[in-house]
Amino acid sequence: MKVREIFTLGIVLMVYSVAACVGLAFVYSGTKETIAQRTQADLEAALKELFPGADDFEEISGAAVSPDPGVSFEKEYAVRQGGRLVGAALRARGGSYGGPIIVLVGVNAGGTISRIKIMEHTDTPGLGANAASGDYFIDQDGTTTFYGQFTGKAAADPFEVKDDVAALTAATITSRAVARVVKASADAALEWLGKNGGIQ
Repeated sequence: MKVREIFTLGIVLMVYSVAACVGLAFVYSGTKETIAQRTQADLEAALKELFPGADDFEEISGAAVSPDPGVSFEKEYAVRQGGRLVGAALRARGGSYGGPIIVLVGVNAGGTISRIKIMEHTDTPGLGANAASGDYFIDQDGTTTFYGQFTGKAAADPFEVKDDVAALTAATITSRAVARVVKASADAALEWLGKNGGIQ
């Protein structure tokens, strides 16, 4: 191949690359706001799932401190019903088998887990991904999902897999990751609620 042909080919590839980058930038800028709105709507719906009777979710990000360096809080909320503090919700991130796992954890003012919801994960389908499945049950009766077992647990419990937390079959790493995120969130929420008159 001649130098001129190589140069021409390089110019053509550069033009296509620039055009592709510009196209992607336009698509991103056009969808960024829609994605942000959708993410916010999903979060608001999840908060209502955790606290069905609540009517106010005040963002208090930065108010709670994670006791676990492997767990960070992305957003935190004071949850109220009729003006009364009824709990706290934390959107927390920790490491799992396939990468980060994000869990929304609700803690009642009474010191129990109201509910949890796994918001994002990249764990193996059919194994670790069962943590977020409403069709995967950890009991013989088929009534309790993996994430459902946390509802009603005392926030002060140890959250130890194969002790007070049932593990997913063949996905112990994911099970421990979720339990770790929930435990750190529960401890931080208890501390925040205690300081703000929320523990009953």
